[in-house]
Amino acid sequence: MQKFIITSDGTFKYGDVRMHRDLLASGETCIGGGRYEFDHVACRLLLSGSSYDYGKPHWSLIDTLKVPMELAGMTITYEGEDVTQLVRVEFN
Repeated sequence: MQKFIITSDGTFKYGDVRMHRDLLASGETCIGGGRYEFDHVACRLLLSGSSYDYGKPHWSLIDTLKVPMELAGMTITYEGEDVTQLVRVEFN
């Protein structure tokens, strides 16, 4: 299943995994997650829902969302809201 998490340092991680915790490296902590879907036509990354274990993303706990460079140029939304309205986004 296509799932994402946000770590306590603001790193955005995503992948096709069974459980959200499968995206965490040893020693990392999660501040929420959900599901993702690509809209290649509109060049958007659509985030939604919540993690059963970690809940919805707690945007207020981070200053910057660190997104992998391969997603640069995409508009990222969570539940229809532009993520840049919630937190600063940095591609690296």
